[in-house]
Amino acid sequence: MTDHATTHALKTQILTEIEKVLAALDDSALESLAKVLLDAGRIFVTGEGRSGFMAKAFAMRLMHLGLPVHVVGETTTPAVGAGATVVAVSGSGTTAGTVRVAEQALAAGARVHAVTTAPDSPLGELAATTLVVPAATKYRRPGEAESVQPLSSLFDQATHIALDVVALRLAGLLSVDNDTARKAHANTE
Repeated sequence: MTDHATTHALKTQILTEIEKVLAALDDSALESLAKVLLDAGRIFVTGEGRSGFMAKAFAMRLMHLGLPVHVVGETTTPAVGAGATVVAVSGSGTTAGTVRVAEQALAAGARVHAVTTAPDSPLGELAATTLVVPAATKYRRPGEAESVQPLSSLFDQATHIALDVVALRLAGLLSVDNDTARKAHANTE
C-alpha cells in the first residue's frame, strides 16, 4: 500500500468507527441532557485528560449559547452548590479525580450527569442521568466498540460529536444562531 492509500484507509476506518458509535447513541439520552441543561442554573463540567478537553470544548459551546457554565478546577470557577448541574466526562467512569468531583458536587447539593461508556461504573452510579457513549476506551471492556485507535481516542471523538449534538439541540431550543453565538465568541484572540 502506498502512503496515500494507507492514510486514506485510516481516515475511512476512523470515520466508520465514529459512525457506528454515533448510530448506537440513545437519542432520548441526548435530548434529556439538552433539557437538563436548558433548565439548569449554574452548569459545571469536569473530566481528566482528553475527556477533560472534551468537557472544556462542551463548556465553550454552552458559553457561546449564553448559558452560565464553568470548568471545574479553573481559577475563576465558583463553588458548586445546591441546584447546580455538573456534567462529568469519563470513558471508564472510574477516573479518580472525576469521581471525586462528582461525589463532592452531590454532597454540595448539585446534580451530576455522566458521560461515559460504563453506566454501572462509580461515576454512573452517582449520576442522575447518564449519556452512554459506547466507544472503545483504554480498557477495551466487553460491549465497547472495537477500534484500531489507541486508548480512548474513539470515546473522545464520539463524545465531542455527541456533546456538539446536545449543544446544537440547545441552540435550537434557545433560538441561538451562528451570528448570535459569534457575538459571545472570544474577541481577544
